[in-house]
Amino acid sequence: MATRTRNYRKEYDDYHSKPAQKKRRASRNAANRKLKPSKGKEVHHKNGNPRDNRRSNLAVISKTKNRRIQPKRKPRR
Repeated sequence: MATRTRNYRKEYDDYHSKPAQKKRRASRNAANRKLKPSKGKEVHHKNGNPRDNRRSNLAVISKTKNRRIQPKRKPRR
C-alpha cells in the first residue's frame, strides 16, 4: 500500500487561513502576550471562553494540567 504525501499548503488553506481560526489564534496570542508563560506552561482561561482575555480570567498553568481540564473536543472527520 502506497503512502500519501501530506499537502501542508492545502491543509493551511482549508483550515488555518479561515477567518474564524484567525480570530481564535489572535485571541490566544493576545493572552500569551499579557502573561508571558515560561517554558512548559500555558495560559488557561478560567471561564472556558478563549476570547475573554481579562487578566482576572487568565492563569498560567502547566501544559499537562491544562490538557486535563480542557473540555473534550469532538473528533475531526
